[in-house]
Amino acid sequence: MVPDNSGVDLNGLDVVSMSVDYTAMITQQGVSAAAALRSYRSIIQPLMRAVIIESARAALDFEPDVLVAHPKILSAGLVADALSIPHIRVEIVPALTPTSAFPAAGTITRDLGRFNRSTYRLASAGEEMFRRDLKDVSRMVGSSTRSPTPPASTLMPISPALLHRPANWDDTVHMTGPWKLDGPEIVSPEVAEFMAEGNFVYAGFGSMAAGNPHARAREVIGGIRAAGFRGLLATGLGGLEVPSELRDDDILVTDAVAHAAVLPEAAAAVHHGGIGTVHAATAAGAVSVLVPFIADQPFWAERLREKGLAADPIPQRKLTADRLSAALGAAEDFRPRVRAAADTMAHEDGTGSALRIIEGLA
Repeated sequence: MVPDNSGVDLNGLDVVSMSVDYTAMITQQGVSAAAALRSYRSIIQPLMRAVIIESARAALDFEPDVLVAHPKILSAGLVADALSIPHIRVEIVPALTPTSAFPAAGTITRDLGRFNRSTYRLASAGEEMFRRDLKDVSRMVGSSTRSPTPPASTLMPISPALLHRPANWDDTVHMTGPWKLDGPEIVSPEVAEFMAEGNFVYAGFGSMAAGNPHARAREVIGGIRAAGFRGLLATGLGGLEVPSELRDDDILVTDAVAHAAVLPEAAAAVHHGGIGTVHAATAAGAVSVLVPFIADQPFWAERLREKGLAADPIPQRKLTADRLSAALGAAEDFRPRVRAAADTMAHEDGTGSALRIIEGLA
C-alpha cells in the first residue's frame, strides 16, 4: 500500500488515498516539537487516526499475502493477525529495534553505553497516545488480542556505509541499503547551465520550515560566498527564503532539485541531515555539512561524524556565515572517506534485497 492523495495508478501499484496531506501539515504548522504539541488535538491526532484506520481498511479490502508497513501504521500488526499473514516492519531509521550500540534515532545523541537500550522504550511509547484508535481497529478486525504478533521481519533501507550493524540484532533484521527507483533524474535547463560553470555548493533543508528562513538564507549565502563558492539553494517547503537583495549571478534559487543529478557535481552539500539526503549526498561522493533541526537528523549527524564522513554538525540555531565558511573550507579533509563510502554504496541493491526478503515471506 502506498499512502497518496492522487487515487491514481503509480508504476503498477494500487494507490489508496488515506486523506493525509503531510505537506499541508508542514506548511501550516512547521516542524518544531512545540508546534506539534500545540496542534496535537486539532491536527496530529486526526491525522494519525486516518493513518491507523484507513490503512487497516485498505489492507482488509485488499487481502495481501504479506503486509509491509512503516512503524507509524500502528494497526499493521492487528490487521496482519486478523488476515493470518506475516507482517514486515520498515524501520526507515533505527528507532524501535533495541541495541546498546547507539541510542534510538530521534531521542538523544549522547552515547549511554548499555543504557542506550532504554531510549528505544521512549521511542515506542507514542503508541499509548493512540490506544483508542487501535481499539477501534481491534473491533473492526474482530480481535481481542491486546498485543499483536511481532513483525516477522524488519527491513531498514539503510546503507552499512553509514551505520554499523549492531551485533545483537537477530537474523530477522535486515539493513538492505537504500531503496531507489530506476531511471534518470534530470534538472531544468537553468540548473544545468548553473552547474556547468562549476565550483558550487548545494544547500537545502527540505521540509524544515522552522525559525527564520530569511535569516538562515542570509547566513548560508554569506558562508558559501566567504568560502569562495557559488551557491545552488533549494527552498523546499520553507527552510530557506532568499531575499532579492542577496541574489546575484553566483546564486541560483530553486524550489527543489534531483539530488542524484546535482550532488555528484557539488563541492559540498549543506543540508539538515535527513536520512534521504544523507544517503543521496554520500552516494554522490559529496561531503555533507550538516545542520540538524529535529528528530533523527542529529542522530545521522553523529553517525557521519563518527565514521569520519563529516565534521561536527552546526545546530540550526547556531548557524552563522562564519561557521559555515569554516566547515566548507574543511570539506576536502573528508573527501577520501566519502568517496570510499560512495564506492561501497554503488554496489548495493537495496530495492532488490528488500523485494527478495518480502517474496520469501509471501
